[in-house]
Amino acid sequence: MTSGFRSFRPRSGNGRRRGLARVPVRALVPNMITLLALCAGLTSIRLAIEGRFELAVMAILVAAFLDGIDGRVARLLRSSTRFGAELDSLTDFVNFGVAPGVVLYVWGLSDLRSIGWIAVLIYAICCALRLARFNVALDESDRPRWMSNYFVGIPAPAGACTVLLPLYLDFIGTPRFEFVTAGMVILYTLLIGYLMVSRVPTFSGKLAGQKVERRWVTPMFMGFVLFLGLLATFPWTALTICTVLYFGAIPLSVLRFRRNSRRMLKGAGAPEDTTE
Repeated sequence: MTSGFRSFRPRSGNGRRRGLARVPVRALVPNMITLLALCAGLTSIRLAIEGRFELAVMAILVAAFLDGIDGRVARLLRSSTRFGAELDSLTDFVNFGVAPGVVLYVWGLSDLRSIGWIAVLIYAICCALRLARFNVALDESDRPRWMSNYFVGIPAPAGACTVLLPLYLDFIGTPRFEFVTAGMVILYTLLIGYLMVSRVPTFSGKLAGQKVERRWVTPMFMGFVLFLGLLATFPWTALTICTVLYFGAIPLSVLRFRRNSRRMLKGAGAPEDTTE
């Protein structure tokens, strides 16, 4: 009587089954960082539900930091994969689309009920559309090199960090006015969502800083230490200032992008000053 189980037969070739193929550890490190960022984003939702808003915002900022280094680690270790890119995109939607929206809603927009929830939905949808457009743009290889120094619209991590500005101000101690402040937060949330899906060029910094003049090394070190000191001592004030400076840089990036576009149309070739 034959058994109901199929007997094992090794695959053709060298007899090694595909499931037993070894994966180098360096290929797992970037994905581990991405999963750690996802854990931070999901934890921020729990912290917001528990009313611990400062920790919830910090968790989103940690997720943004981890998102900024996982791709660089993958390129450094030469372990970039399509799986890692897809995982990163899904993680970005949770961390920078869902988590900030939930934090904002629980923090102040829940008082307006459906209106506040609709604003959060629009923001999250804009984040999803922005990420989908970014993934499609990765397949475009005919763009001039200088355009790599610009994003189309503000990126999802920057959108999450800027949309939390009302919470930064609240943590500093700015007075809150019930309906007026909630209405302003809704308009501000919709504005950030629009900027994510807009065609506004913003600095990406991908080409900037590849080479630094020797005379700028010491000032850069001092500025970095000063920023870390402010961030550690007055975190919400420092984040507010960074958000304002980021908004101030958007008009400059638009002017620089248009100037470089005119140069290219006039036949001057790729601009030489995009890495300043």
